Amino acid sequence: MIHELQGDGRCGLDGEGGVPCARPVDGTPVPLCPGHLATVIEWAEAEFGITDVLPAACPACGSRIGVRYPSGWVCAACEWRLGDALDDGLPAPRVDVVYYIRFRDRIKIGTTANPRQRLARLWHDDLLAFEQGDRLTERRRHQEFAAWRLDRSEWFSASPALEAHVARLAAGVEDPWARYARWLGEAAARRG
Repeated sequence: MIHELQGDGRCGLDGEGGVPCARPVDGTPVPLCPGHLATVIEWAEAEFGITDVLPAACPACGSRIGVRYPSGWVCAACEWRLGDALDDGLPAPRVDVVYYIRFRDRIKIGTTANPRQRLARLWHDDLLAFEQGDRLTERRRHQEFAAWRLDRSEWFSASPALEAHVARLAAGVEDPWARYARWLGEAAARRG
């Protein structure tokens, strides 16, 4: 049972035999003594895991960030449980993306199922964003921003409308590659 903190800096949980603990709180952020706070932390780590660097790259998506539980590691990007075998008889998961890259004051809108290979061949300053989609999505984006298209290429002037679209895609995404890795992991998980 939790007792109301009396303002005297004492723990608000029951101790032995239902008697209030009453040990000093000692500057903890909640009215719990260090011993009870440690118990809560242990429970939270077991329940919600601890985000940390994986011991090895995730075999499903390549991410290096994972969540450690008492039962083992789970990839933070795709939720693949480390140690689970990938079905080697299946082809690698395919995720088509529309990519947005910048070179100087131009933005290219293209599509690929292998962005690392494709972008390695394209001269660009920045990868701005990925959007899940195939040639149909790419064609729609080309039509949507046709007024800023440079000749008949996939390059566009960096217009406010195009930059706003890219900003919406990139909102909350620190690294487009991490998002792509998550999509690959999700595709791998869906197929079992």
